[in-house]
Amino acid sequence: MAEFDLAIIGGGINGTAIARDAAGRGMRVLLVEQGDLAAGTSSASSKIVHGGLRYLRQRAFRLVREALGEREVLLRMAPHIVRPLRFMLPPIGGLGEAAMLRAGLFIYDRLAGRDILPATRTIDLTHHPVGQPLKRNFRYGFEYSDCSVDDARFVVLNALDAKEHGADIRTRTRCMRADRHDEWELVLNSRGRRQTATARLLINAAGPWIASVADTVLRVPLASPARLVKGSHIVVRRIFDHDRAYTFEAADGRVVFALPFAQDFTLIGTTDEDFIGDVNSPAPRGEEILYLCNAVNRYFRQTVSPDEVVWAFAGVRSLHDDGSKKPEDVTRDYTIVLDERFREAPLLTIYGGKITTARRLAEAALARVAHFFQFGPPWTATSHLPGGDFAPDEFAVQVTRARNRWEFLDDAQARRFAAAYGTRLDRVLGDARNFDGLGPRFGGDLTGAEVRYLMQQEWAQTAEDVMWRRTKFGLLASPQDVAALSQFMTAPVVG
Repeated sequence: MAEFDLAIIGGGINGTAIARDAAGRGMRVLLVEQGDLAAGTSSASSKIVHGGLRYLRQRAFRLVREALGEREVLLRMAPHIVRPLRFMLPPIGGLGEAAMLRAGLFIYDRLAGRDILPATRTIDLTHHPVGQPLKRNFRYGFEYSDCSVDDARFVVLNALDAKEHGADIRTRTRCMRADRHDEWELVLNSRGRRQTATARLLINAAGPWIASVADTVLRVPLASPARLVKGSHIVVRRIFDHDRAYTFEAADGRVVFALPFAQDFTLIGTTDEDFIGDVNSPAPRGEEILYLCNAVNRYFRQTVSPDEVVWAFAGVRSLHDDGSKKPEDVTRDYTIVLDERFREAPLLTIYGGKITTARRLAEAALARVAHFFQFGPPWTATSHLPGGDFAPDEFAVQVTRARNRWEFLDDAQARRFAAAYGTRLDRVLGDARNFDGLGPRFGGDLTGAEVRYLMQQEWAQTAEDVMWRRTKFGLLASPQDVAALSQFMTAPVVG
């Protein structure tokens, strides 16, 4: 008898969402990730939960409707890391373009099925704070709703909930070989140590690595080709002071976002281009950085130049190749391919996917293999991720609770902690009465107590895991902070 019902290769959003759903239905789940959780594409997104306004142009109504329906599901599921966000869309053309945008937003609202998020409205930019950073020729715009998300923490919390439902989550573990018989026999390498495991079903959810996993690990070529598309983002010092975001149209017609990010910064993205290269180290090209600067400079009075970029990152999506000529036109919908053979264990391969639709992807993946197993019904639509067991309109209550219990926190610190840990903040801060009681500090309010929690509960093993995925202190940390954090994380635990 196999040790596991299903084994999943890939610790991004697709893999962790499937692991969580399956474990919650009583399945024996193993997930292996060669690096850190969300170390690839899943931490390189635009940090938004959205329906995909631009996909309406491609008539991808099923994808848009499903994504819009998920916005409020995820907002209820994780109201600490998924937050409502209003977007301003200023038309750059004449009345014809404005009418087309308004019609698109009308459809967007109608498809959404909103209960929490407000509808689209027209804003007079000459008398509204959201218009102040824009060039004076923009006199009105359309404000609509989507949500922001801490993408890497969203992945980690899916993995944490999967673990709490019984899943075996192994990071820094590479699947070296998978032999297919009546069950899958896996050979794993965890920091040089050989491990083995058996599973009734194998899921290839390795994102941009799905082809290499298929070729070198499974030795079963992909049934359908994957198309690698890279999206790049840049981060600059804050260029507007309010809490709204912007949706722009670049000179070539592509959509670019500008979002408030990590309190003191603005996130700008994204690009779309076919990718050929090492998927382990994608990086924005100089031309992409300049493209994003030029896109926002069409709209903002304060110009942005490449030398002002404090962080640039790129992610590679492994999309189902639908033959589109332009990379931005390739479908962002997920595709699930089941390979079942007589007297051989089944294989499921996941193409594409988005943070927004990962929960639905997980349900669809399990539905495809339901005839192999007996498991419980779908359950995640009304669930909460760890720390998210409060109402979406009670985030301010969590901030106040944090300030009242830990009086040494200022408002910004309380908001940061509440947004990261929600109702589980007491597991991080405990009974501390001041920052000194939380151990050494590594810049800002990042302390030893928080780092220990991240190491013990959230699989953090390196300074990079903490600085760039569990938090965003990498934007502010000095080399001395990083060195001290690395030393702290590798020091033997005393007592």
